Amino acid sequence: MKILHTSDWHLGHTLYGKKRFEEFESFLNWLIECINKERIDVVLISGDIFDSSNPGIRAIELYFDFLGRIAKSDCQHLIVTAGNHDSPALLNAPKELLRTLNIHAIGSISENIDDEVLILKDSEGTPFLIVCAVPFLRDREIRTVEPGEEIAEKTEKLLTGIRQHYQKVHGAAESKRSQTGGKIPIVTMGHLFAAGGSSSDGDGVRELYIGNLTRVSTDTFSPDIDYVALGHLHSPQILNGRDTIRYCGAPLPMGFAEARQKKIVISVEFIPEKKPVFTEIPVPRFQDIESITGDFNTIVSRLQELKAGNIPVWVEIILTDNLIIPNIQQHLNEHTRGSDIEILKCTNTWIVNQIMQQMKADESLSDLNERDVFNRCLKEFKVPEEQKQDLTDSFNLILDEIYQKDELAEADL
Repeated sequence: MKILHTSDWHLGHTLYGKKRFEEFESFLNWLIECINKERIDVVLISGDIFDSSNPGIRAIELYFDFLGRIAKSDCQHLIVTAGNHDSPALLNAPKELLRTLNIHAIGSISENIDDEVLILKDSEGTPFLIVCAVPFLRDREIRTVEPGEEIAEKTEKLLTGIRQHYQKVHGAAESKRSQTGGKIPIVTMGHLFAAGGSSSDGDGVRELYIGNLTRVSTDTFSPDIDYVALGHLHSPQILNGRDTIRYCGAPLPMGFAEARQKKIVISVEFIPEKKPVFTEIPVPRFQDIESITGDFNTIVSRLQELKAGNIPVWVEIILTDNLIIPNIQQHLNEHTRGSDIEILKCTNTWIVNQIMQQMKADESLSDLNERDVFNRCLKEFKVPEEQKQDLTDSFNLILDEIYQKDELAEADL
């Protein structure tokens, strides 16, 4: 029996305003071929199917088209759990209909823990796998808010809530396994930042809880679980040397920081009386992207190499010159004319650093994220050092609540 682990598709994601629907469509076409070629029995999608809780029509069409095609394949079951980018309401809305196609969508937790423990059966009705389908656990679902709590208390209660939820799910799964004879594997799905995992600047990974301090220990996952299929981090990785706890990573590079990163999906084969066999299946690159750093001459030289290679590529330029070059974008475009090279972003780090230090009034807000602006405010208003941490923690908590708001929860789907 073989399962395929994938996550973090982020359908609808754009790269510096560049729409990527052709890439997403090519990936999903490839994935269907991979599922059939590898004779996959169960597909697990561990969250962040969409890039936004309110995705556009095209992104939703790609998702449902994939579901329809997999229902016609030899794959027996598909499990989808929500990530922090997803709308629980959107994923849950068609769940009863999808269940008739052996597609199981878990957008949020419910009062009945058994709703997250799925016993999968083959065409003859014989159980062959138990899946703990745990979606992203939202703060308000697992933590009781009390007046006057310190940030440390909130963080500890959040971690405790996450651990307790997984303990309940694992306990229910063990009970169901005993009822089936105690031999079939158990797989857990999760969307979280586990301790020992790593991310990189510019990879698009959104902080989950209060300032991203809440990293869940791998001890949260029972040692009796045969495989833990995680989502959220975009880099493929094995946690703390435990082969059975893995992030498969995002199948497409979510930013130029991932330009050279190998992208994979993971096949896990369960063989009776033996350890699982893990196979990392490389995902093809459907659109080349490249980040080029250096002085002007270095940048031009590399652009000419790319042009000579006649390969369509999206480029990020990071200039390190300490000279101001007027109309730099226009000059660079001259070197890409007649090619399929598109320069999506051009930054001069030396100039940016000078501007940041001087705090000029004409600084573009688009160059900053929410936390950059907040930190600038702390500096501008000369907030005392002893107050900065509490204010920062409170600000992160507010951002977390905004990010976790489900915009479609009350909408007419």
